[in-house]
Amino acid sequence: MTAFLLVTDLDNTLVGDDEAMSVLNQRLSQHRQEHGTKIVYSTGRSPALYRQLTTEKSLLQPDALVTSVGTEICFNPVEEVFDSNWAQMLSNGWNREEVVATAAHYADLTPQPESEQRPFKVSYFLGEQIATEVLPRLESALKEKGLDVKLVYSGSQDLDILPRQGDKGLAVQFLRQKWGIDAAQTVVCGDSGNDIALFSVGEERGIIVGNAKAELCQWYNSHKTDNHYLAQAHCAGGILEGLHHFGFLGN
Repeated sequence: MTAFLLVTDLDNTLVGDDEAMSVLNQRLSQHRQEHGTKIVYSTGRSPALYRQLTTEKSLLQPDALVTSVGTEICFNPVEEVFDSNWAQMLSNGWNREEVVATAAHYADLTPQPESEQRPFKVSYFLGEQIATEVLPRLESALKEKGLDVKLVYSGSQDLDILPRQGDKGLAVQFLRQKWGIDAAQTVVCGDSGNDIALFSVGEERGIIVGNAKAELCQWYNSHKTDNHYLAQAHCAGGILEGLHHFGFLGN
C-alpha cells in the first residue's frame, strides 16, 4: 500500500450516499494518516457553495480544493487563499468583460447567480433543447472576438465559459507537478460533463460512478481504456468500488 492522489468531484460523485461516504471517508482518512495519501476536491461549485456544502455534509479536510470548474486552486480552504501561480497561468489572454459582452447577445443564456460568477469563470443556464443550436454560434462569436476560451456544458443545463488553460483536468496536472506525484498513482472521479476534462487530459486512473450522467457515459463509451473504470455502485460507493478495482485500497 503506497500513497496516492485522489481527486474527486463532489455533487453526485463523492456526495449523494451518506452511508457509503462515511465508509470511504474512514478508509481515506486512515490511508492518508498511514501512507501520506492526498485528497483533492474538484468541483463546479464556487467557494461560497463549497462552504455551504461543508455545513450540510461530513467532508474530510482536503489537501487542496479546486473550485469553479478548475479555475481556482486553494491549499487553505479555511482561509480561502487561492494559488497565485495558477491564477497567473489562467489570466493570459483572458478578457472576462469581453466574454460577458459577447454572451449578452444570446437571449437563451440565463446568467447563474452572482456567487457563481468568478474571476476566471462566466456561467449561464442553458436548456438542453436549444443548446445544440446556441453553443456553436456562441463559440464562433467568441472566436471572432479573438477570445481564447473553452465552453463546458454539463448536466443538460450548466454552461461555463473558461480560459483555454483552465479546467478540472489541467488543474490536476498542475497539482501533480507541484507535489511530484506520478499519473499512475493518481485517480480522478466524476459523474458529469464538466468532469470529462479529468479523464481526458492525462494518464491518471479514472473512476466514473454508476450514476454518471449520459454525457459522461457517452464519452466513456467512445474513449474506452484500461485506465478508466465505470462503476456499478453510485456516488461514494462507486469510488470505493473503483479504488478496489485499481488496487489503491487493496483488491
